Amino acid sequence: MRRLLVTGSVLLALAGLLGARPPAVLPLPLRLAGTGGGSQLITAVASGTAATTGTVTWWSLRAGRWVAAGSAPARFGANGLAEGASRKQGTATTPTGLYRLPYAFGVKAAGPGTRYPYRRVGERSWWCQDNAARAYNRWMEPRSTDCRATEAEHLITYPTQYARALVVGFNYDRPVRGRGAGIFLHVNGRGATAGCVSVPAAAMDRILAWADPARRPHLAIGTLSGPTAITRY
Repeated sequence: MRRLLVTGSVLLALAGLLGARPPAVLPLPLRLAGTGGGSQLITAVASGTAATTGTVTWWSLRAGRWVAAGSAPARFGANGLAEGASRKQGTATTPTGLYRLPYAFGVKAAGPGTRYPYRRVGERSWWCQDNAARAYNRWMEPRSTDCRATEAEHLITYPTQYARALVVGFNYDRPVRGRGAGIFLHVNGRGATAGCVSVPAAAMDRILAWADPARRPHLAIGTLSGPTAITRY
């Protein structure tokens, strides 16, 4: 009788284990080292450093819980991703890390519901990428004489990609010459980017209608695992 009872107990325990649900996976923002201290976050995740595609998800913190507000397929640099702290300019890599989003801009007017400070692109709007210029990694209007046209982006010549966009604060507050300039979250072009993160136009409009500067949204870029895993940032 005792043997039967023990066997029955073991079978019940096994049945409980087999029927138990696996532990819930924490939302991605809770697995990051930091989210920037705000209540909104955008994550851009690639499968590995060589990947040129992935997923962008935007999250809202509600009553202490991070909830996905939307997601879209993403494109990254033509040469994949690189650690932001050691990235080199001109490598066509998207810098990994956690970055603030200073302001929005676009060839088109701001879309409905946009609350971000928004700069309209005109014929004289440039972004300086000249390492020798005082305005390195800054919007210029007009282009300053010390920033060579060959080392700057004439923003209006990219009406598709820069229809609407967000400036990514990579190498922005204290620019390091040679690390890179002009990293944005923008609308898809024909393929991979030169180092930015891009999404379909409809997704960009949704992000701008969702983003609230008062909630201090940040952008976290990284891979699923490895030295550039998004959870490190």
